[in-house]
Amino acid sequence: MAQRGLSKKHRDFVSEPIGDKHVTELAGVGAVIGRRMEKAGVSKASMVLGHYLAEREDPHRFQQWMKENYHASSKQSEDCYNCLKDWTASHVK
Repeated sequence: MAQRGLSKKHRDFVSEPIGDKHVTELAGVGAVIGRRMEKAGVSKASMVLGHYLAEREDPHRFQQWMKENYHASSKQSEDCYNCLKDWTASHVK
């Protein structure tokens, strides 16, 4: 995984086990999107990872889910997708 151009938030998330991380620790998920997700019952990053895996890691389907359900922008949904993709590549064998 290339480190160039990735946010500190992205690098920090990918470098550690997911554990009990809050959804706002995902790249692309700030306070506003995080509140929308929490209101819908999605408060943990592991819950978003579950959806990512359920969508078979399909970028279009995952990003559409972020946009339609939480009104994420294209950049936010892409950042979140890439964060989970890189985390999975580093932690799921």
